[in-house]
Amino acid sequence: MRARIIYNPTSGRELLKKNLVDILSVYESAGYETSTFATTPEPFSARNEAERAARAGFDLIVAAGGDGTINEVVNGLAGLEKRPKMAIIPAGTTNDYARALHIPRNDLIAAAKIIEKNQTIHMDIGQSITQKQMSYFINIGAAGYLTELTYEVPSQLKSVFGYLAYFVKGAEMLPRVKAVPMRIEYDDGVFEESASMFFVALTNSVGGFEQLAPDARLDDGKFTLIIVKTANLLEIFRLIAKLLNGAKHISSPNVVYVKTNKIKAQTTDSTPLMINLDGEYGGDSPVEFINLKQHIEMYADVDLIPYDVEEKDEFADDVEEAFLRQVEELTGELPENEQENNELKNSYTNDSNEL
Repeated sequence: MRARIIYNPTSGRELLKKNLVDILSVYESAGYETSTFATTPEPFSARNEAERAARAGFDLIVAAGGDGTINEVVNGLAGLEKRPKMAIIPAGTTNDYARALHIPRNDLIAAAKIIEKNQTIHMDIGQSITQKQMSYFINIGAAGYLTELTYEVPSQLKSVFGYLAYFVKGAEMLPRVKAVPMRIEYDDGVFEESASMFFVALTNSVGGFEQLAPDARLDDGKFTLIIVKTANLLEIFRLIAKLLNGAKHISSPNVVYVKTNKIKAQTTDSTPLMINLDGEYGGDSPVEFINLKQHIEMYADVDLIPYDVEEKDEFADDVEEAFLRQVEELTGELPENEQENNELKNSYTNDSNEL
């Protein structure tokens, strides 16, 4: 059997390069004749190599890097009729996909050794179709003003502060959030009113914590569709507080939360919406999302994969504290008057006590 490790040499502060010999040894011991490919700055470097290696008959493709590298490798394999197995070695910032698969995120060698358990899961992946392009995604598709913060967080900030950078930048962007009229079709209905954003989740790990889609399954052929109706600043803050405290956002009247295999989304006016796929630009609406059930066989720690998240996320306290601290610093500028400022601060206190 042959394996090809496609790795990003700049991920994880170049720890991948330093541990490459030991990583190779793990796959060789597992019975794979293993070779490597270092991605380059050229567009679609990882995607093109994944497709080439698959067509050349490799049995296993290992994506080593951040979620972006994994996304590219999946895009190289997903359109092929015969797809090799995949494994991942996380070396990025949030490593959402590794988190969902219970692959060690702080030890590259331990991540590689997941293959020794010889456990795989046939993962769902998403297909996104717009007028100008077709792409695949592994974790989340999204659209709306707040989702655009992904493009505005500098890569250096993401590397240093990780997912907290998104919350800091998100707090800065909140005054720009507005609701736009949307038509979103899904398996059992149609949403046709104004909304500020929507999310199409494949896993339960988004943005570094297991709360956005707490009951997401990895292989059931269903997306978790989350539509945020409100664009009101106070209400969005409250939703985020509920999200960070046990995923109680899903029962809010400001949220539509459903399971579906297909989604069609567009605005009903001339407002353009940029589609976000795993944190990268994926074209403009109108867009169709299709769940490709059990499309790629992936090595994972299957024994640990939960289908219901019952415990509070291990990072929730840190994220909540950092976010609320940032909001407190901004509240003197964002509300229009002192009464609204006090209302904002009180809403956090009330939400924290209630949740």
